[in-house]
Amino acid sequence: MTTDPLAPLLELADIAPAVERARDRVDQAMRHRALRRHGGQVAAEVSLRSAVASAALEGYVHEREAVRAGTVTEPVLQGALRVAGALPGLVELWPRAPRQALAKLHVLAARDVVPEPELGRPVADAVVAARLDGLAALIAGGTQVSPLVLAAVVHGELLNLRPFAGPSGVVARAAARLVLMSRGVDPRGLVAVDVGHREREPEYVGAAGAFATGTPDGLRSWLRHYLTAVEVGADQLTAIGDDLLAA
Repeated sequence: MTTDPLAPLLELADIAPAVERARDRVDQAMRHRALRRHGGQVAAEVSLRSAVASAALEGYVHEREAVRAGTVTEPVLQGALRVAGALPGLVELWPRAPRQALAKLHVLAARDVVPEPELGRPVADAVVAARLDGLAALIAGGTQVSPLVLAAVVHGELLNLRPFAGPSGVVARAAARLVLMSRGVDPRGLVAVDVGHREREPEYVGAAGAFATGTPDGLRSWLRHYLTAVEVGADQLTAIGDDLLAA
Protein backbone atom coordinates (compact mmCIF):
# COMPACT_ATOMS: atom_id res chain seq x y z
CA MET A 1 0.00 0.00 0.00
CA THR A 2 1.33 3.43 -0.97
CA THR A 3 1.74 5.80 1.95
CA ASP A 4 -0.03 9.14 1.66
CA PRO A 5 2.78 11.72 1.54
CA LEU A 6 0.80 14.29 3.53
CA ALA A 7 -0.60 11.94 6.19
CA PRO A 8 2.27 12.61 8.64
CA LEU A 9 1.17 16.24 8.86
CA LEU A 10 -1.92 15.15 10.75
CA GLU A 11 0.30 13.58 13.38
CA LEU A 12 1.88 16.92 14.28
CA ALA A 13 0.79 18.23 17.67
CA ASP A 14 -2.64 19.92 17.67
CA ILE A 15 -3.09 19.76 13.89
CA ALA A 16 -5.82 17.10 13.61
CA PRO A 17 -8.10 18.90 16.12
CA ALA A 18 -7.38 22.23 14.41
CA VAL A 19 -8.45 20.74 11.08
CA GLU A 20 -11.73 19.55 12.59
CA ARG A 21 -12.34 22.90 14.26
CA ALA A 22 -11.74 24.84 11.03
CA ARG A 23 -13.97 22.51 9.02
CA ASP A 24 -16.74 22.81 11.58
CA ARG A 25 -16.50 26.61 11.48
CA VAL A 26 -16.74 26.57 7.67
CA ASP A 27 -19.72 24.20 7.69
CA GLN A 28 -21.50 26.37 10.23
CA ALA A 29 -20.92 29.52 8.16
CA MET A 30 -22.23 27.76 5.05
CA ARG A 31 -25.60 27.30 6.78
CA HIS A 32 -26.15 31.04 7.12
CA ARG A 33 -29.70 32.05 6.20
CA ALA A 34 -28.48 34.90 4.01
CA LEU A 35 -27.07 32.45 1.48
CA ARG A 36 -30.55 31.29 0.52
CA ARG A 37 -31.67 34.72 -0.67
CA HIS A 38 -28.50 36.74 -1.10
CA GLY A 39 -25.93 34.18 -2.23
CA GLY A 40 -24.80 36.23 -5.20
CA GLN A 41 -24.27 39.34 -3.09
CA VAL A 42 -22.33 37.37 -0.51
CA ALA A 43 -20.10 35.85 -3.20
CA ALA A 44 -19.41 39.27 -4.74
CA GLU A 45 -18.48 40.76 -1.37
CA VAL A 46 -16.20 37.84 -0.49
CA SER A 47 -14.53 38.16 -3.89
CA LEU A 48 -13.91 41.87 -3.33
CA ARG A 49 -12.56 41.44 0.20
CA SER A 50 -10.35 38.55 -0.86
CA ALA A 51 -8.83 40.53 -3.74
CA VAL A 52 -8.16 43.59 -1.59
CA ALA A 53 -6.52 41.40 1.07
CA SER A 54 -4.41 39.45 -1.44
CA ALA A 55 -3.13 42.63 -3.11
CA ALA A 56 -2.30 44.09 0.32
CA LEU A 57 -0.25 41.01 1.16
CA GLU A 58 1.79 41.74 -1.98
CA GLY A 59 2.44 45.23 -0.63
CA TYR A 60 -0.32 47.06 -2.51
CA VAL A 61 -2.68 48.36 0.15
CA HIS A 62 -5.94 50.00 -0.90
CA GLU A 63 -9.10 50.99 0.94
CA ARG A 64 -11.88 48.52 0.28
CA GLU A 65 -14.47 51.23 -0.39
CA ALA A 66 -12.22 52.92 -2.94
CA VAL A 67 -11.85 49.60 -4.72
CA ARG A 68 -15.60 49.04 -4.56
CA ALA A 69 -16.13 52.48 -6.10
CA GLY A 70 -13.85 51.57 -9.00
CA THR A 71 -11.35 54.36 -8.42
CA VAL A 72 -8.28 52.13 -7.95
CA THR A 73 -6.48 51.27 -11.19
CA GLU A 74 -3.22 49.96 -9.70
CA PRO A 75 -2.25 46.80 -11.70
CA VAL A 76 -1.66 44.31 -8.87
CA LEU A 77 -5.02 45.11 -7.29
CA GLN A 78 -6.71 44.81 -10.67
CA GLY A 79 -5.00 41.48 -11.19
CA ALA A 80 -6.18 40.23 -7.80
CA LEU A 81 -9.74 41.23 -8.73
CA ARG A 82 -9.50 39.35 -12.02
CA VAL A 83 -8.17 36.27 -10.24
CA ALA A 84 -10.91 36.33 -7.61
CA GLY A 85 -13.57 36.61 -10.28
CA ALA A 86 -12.11 33.78 -12.36
CA LEU A 87 -11.90 31.12 -9.64
CA PRO A 88 -15.35 29.53 -10.18
CA GLY A 89 -14.51 29.00 -13.84
CA LEU A 90 -11.28 27.18 -12.99
CA VAL A 91 -12.69 24.67 -10.50
CA GLU A 92 -13.14 21.86 -13.03
CA LEU A 93 -9.76 22.42 -14.68
CA TRP A 94 -7.86 22.55 -11.39
CA PRO A 95 -7.72 18.82 -10.46
CA ARG A 96 -7.32 17.72 -14.09
CA ALA A 97 -4.58 20.13 -15.15
CA PRO A 98 -3.31 22.13 -12.17
CA ARG A 99 -0.25 23.50 -13.98
CA GLN A 100 -2.47 24.85 -16.73
CA ALA A 101 -4.75 26.43 -14.13
CA LEU A 102 -1.75 28.02 -12.39
CA ALA A 103 -0.63 29.48 -15.71
CA LYS A 104 -4.08 30.97 -16.25
CA LEU A 105 -4.03 32.45 -12.75
CA HIS A 106 -0.67 34.05 -13.43
CA VAL A 107 -1.84 35.57 -16.71
CA LEU A 108 -4.75 37.14 -14.85
CA ALA A 109 -2.69 38.28 -11.86
CA ALA A 110 0.36 39.64 -13.66
CA ARG A 111 -1.09 41.37 -16.71
CA ASP A 112 0.36 44.89 -16.93
CA VAL A 113 2.86 43.96 -14.19
CA VAL A 114 5.38 41.69 -15.97
CA PRO A 115 6.39 41.56 -19.66
CA GLU A 116 3.89 39.72 -21.82
CA PRO A 117 6.29 36.87 -22.77
CA GLU A 118 6.54 35.94 -19.07
CA LEU A 119 2.79 35.66 -18.51
CA GLY A 120 1.77 32.12 -17.59
CA ARG A 121 5.33 30.83 -17.83
CA PRO A 122 7.11 29.48 -14.74
CA VAL A 123 10.68 30.57 -14.19
CA ALA A 124 13.24 28.39 -15.97
CA ASP A 125 14.61 26.37 -13.08
CA ALA A 126 14.88 22.59 -12.86
CA VAL A 127 14.19 22.48 -9.12
CA VAL A 128 11.09 24.65 -9.47
CA ALA A 129 9.85 22.50 -12.34
CA ALA A 130 10.31 19.29 -10.36
CA ARG A 131 8.54 20.66 -7.31
CA LEU A 132 5.68 21.98 -9.42
CA ASP A 133 5.31 18.50 -10.90
CA GLY A 134 5.19 17.02 -7.39
CA LEU A 135 2.60 19.57 -6.31
CA ALA A 136 0.51 18.88 -9.41
CA ALA A 137 0.55 15.16 -8.59
CA LEU A 138 -0.81 15.86 -5.11
CA ILE A 139 -3.54 18.12 -6.47
CA ALA A 140 -4.54 15.56 -9.10
CA GLY A 141 -5.25 12.89 -6.50
CA GLY A 142 -1.95 12.02 -4.89
CA THR A 143 -3.26 12.51 -1.36
CA GLN A 144 -6.44 11.78 0.57
CA VAL A 145 -5.83 14.07 3.55
CA SER A 146 -8.29 16.81 4.41
CA PRO A 147 -8.56 19.44 1.67
CA LEU A 148 -7.69 22.00 4.33
CA VAL A 149 -4.28 20.39 4.77
CA LEU A 150 -3.73 20.08 1.02
CA ALA A 151 -4.70 23.73 0.53
CA ALA A 152 -2.21 24.78 3.19
CA VAL A 153 0.56 22.77 1.54
CA VAL A 154 -0.23 24.12 -1.94
CA HIS A 155 -0.25 27.65 -0.59
CA GLY A 156 2.95 27.28 1.40
CA GLU A 157 4.83 25.54 -1.40
CA LEU A 158 3.88 28.13 -4.01
CA LEU A 159 4.81 30.97 -1.67
CA ASN A 160 8.17 29.33 -1.10
CA LEU A 161 8.85 28.49 -4.75
CA ARG A 162 7.61 31.77 -6.25
CA PRO A 163 7.49 29.99 -9.61
CA PHE A 164 6.14 32.99 -11.50
CA ALA A 165 7.44 36.53 -11.98
CA GLY A 166 5.57 39.39 -10.37
CA PRO A 167 2.71 38.91 -7.89
CA SER A 168 3.31 35.21 -7.34
CA GLY A 169 1.67 35.40 -3.91
CA VAL A 170 -1.66 36.27 -5.51
CA VAL A 171 -1.38 33.04 -7.49
CA ALA A 172 -0.48 31.02 -4.38
CA ARG A 173 -3.46 32.29 -2.41
CA ALA A 174 -5.82 31.69 -5.32
CA ALA A 175 -4.50 28.15 -5.79
CA ALA A 176 -5.23 27.35 -2.15
CA ARG A 177 -8.78 28.62 -2.57
CA LEU A 178 -9.17 26.42 -5.65
CA VAL A 179 -8.27 23.39 -3.55
CA LEU A 180 -11.07 24.17 -1.12
CA MET A 181 -13.53 24.87 -3.91
CA SER A 182 -12.72 21.83 -6.05
CA ARG A 183 -12.77 19.44 -3.09
CA GLY A 184 -16.13 20.54 -1.75
CA VAL A 185 -15.10 22.38 1.39
CA ASP A 186 -16.03 25.75 -0.09
CA PRO A 187 -17.63 24.96 -3.46
CA ARG A 188 -18.86 28.50 -4.09
CA GLY A 189 -15.70 30.27 -2.92
CA LEU A 190 -17.40 32.00 0.01
CA VAL A 191 -14.71 31.62 2.66
CA ALA A 192 -12.48 34.70 2.66
CA VAL A 193 -9.29 32.95 3.78
CA ASP A 194 -7.13 35.72 2.37
CA VAL A 195 -8.74 38.16 4.80
CA GLY A 196 -7.54 35.88 7.58
CA HIS A 197 -4.00 36.01 6.21
CA ARG A 198 -4.17 39.80 5.95
CA GLU A 199 -5.54 40.24 9.47
CA ARG A 200 -2.67 38.13 10.82
CA GLU A 201 -0.04 39.30 8.36
CA PRO A 202 3.03 39.16 10.66
CA GLU A 203 2.12 35.60 11.59
CA TYR A 204 1.45 34.80 7.92
CA VAL A 205 4.90 35.98 6.88
CA GLY A 206 6.64 34.24 9.76
CA ALA A 207 4.78 30.98 9.34
CA ALA A 208 5.45 30.95 5.59
CA GLY A 209 9.14 31.30 6.35
CA ALA A 210 8.87 28.48 8.87
CA PHE A 211 7.16 26.27 6.27
CA ALA A 212 10.10 26.82 3.94
CA THR A 213 12.44 25.17 6.45
CA GLY A 214 10.61 21.85 6.01
CA THR A 215 11.03 21.00 9.70
CA PRO A 216 8.15 19.51 11.73
CA ASP A 217 7.94 22.69 13.81
CA GLY A 218 7.98 24.85 10.70
CA LEU A 219 5.25 22.82 9.02
CA ARG A 220 3.17 22.86 12.20
CA SER A 221 3.52 26.63 12.47
CA TRP A 222 2.26 27.13 8.93
CA LEU A 223 -0.61 24.68 9.28
CA ARG A 224 -1.77 26.32 12.51
CA HIS A 225 -1.71 29.72 10.85
CA TYR A 226 -3.52 28.51 7.75
CA LEU A 227 -6.28 26.80 9.71
CA THR A 228 -6.76 29.91 11.85
CA ALA A 229 -7.04 32.00 8.68
CA VAL A 230 -9.76 29.62 7.45
CA GLU A 231 -11.69 30.25 10.65
CA VAL A 232 -11.33 34.01 10.18
CA GLY A 233 -12.56 33.61 6.61
CA ALA A 234 -15.59 31.68 7.81
CA ASP A 235 -16.30 34.41 10.35
CA GLN A 236 -16.14 36.96 7.52
CA LEU A 237 -18.79 35.00 5.66
CA THR A 238 -21.00 35.03 8.74
CA ALA A 239 -20.50 38.77 9.24
CA ILE A 240 -21.33 39.53 5.60
CA GLY A 241 -24.48 37.43 5.87
CA ASP A 242 -25.50 39.16 9.09
CA ASP A 243 -25.05 42.58 7.48
CA LEU A 244 -27.21 41.62 4.51
CA LEU A 245 -30.01 40.32 6.70
CA ALA A 246 -29.88 43.46 8.82
CA ALA A 247 -29.98 45.81 5.83
